[in-house]
Amino acid sequence: MSLHGNLLGPDPTMLPVDPAAAELDGGADPAAVAAAHPASSTAWATLAERALADGQTVAGYAYARTGYHRGLDQLRRSGWKGFGPIPWAHEPNRGFLRALAALLRAAEGIGETDEVQRCRTFLADSDPEAAAALGLT
Repeated sequence: MSLHGNLLGPDPTMLPVDPAAAELDGGADPAAVAAAHPASSTAWATLAERALADGQTVAGYAYARTGYHRGLDQLRRSGWKGFGPIPWAHEPNRGFLRALAALLRAAEGIGETDEVQRCRTFLADSDPEAAAALGLT
């Protein structure tokens, strides 16, 4: 008898390096980086986090949702099937996980409780370490 695949679940998804991350780390304006790299979850997550910190909940929600959806696209291109680990320890995954956490916070801010729960579950299922690293535990 031959066993195929990992019986414990899918392999972790590892996104490719986000070229926008180096620009952001170098101090580039996140709006300019998002315009130059619209597929970058990291750029959208940065915009969302800044908007939320400035009390701009609706703008933060929009930025976070954009980063979340761009990240879903990247995950699918990387072989993710809609479930399985997305490790926080893998640096390129952090843009998506940050966007997901920002979406959770923005949804809390506008009282969208179903979205808050979906995001909380998705983040925990992706990697419990991410929730802790992002101050959500």
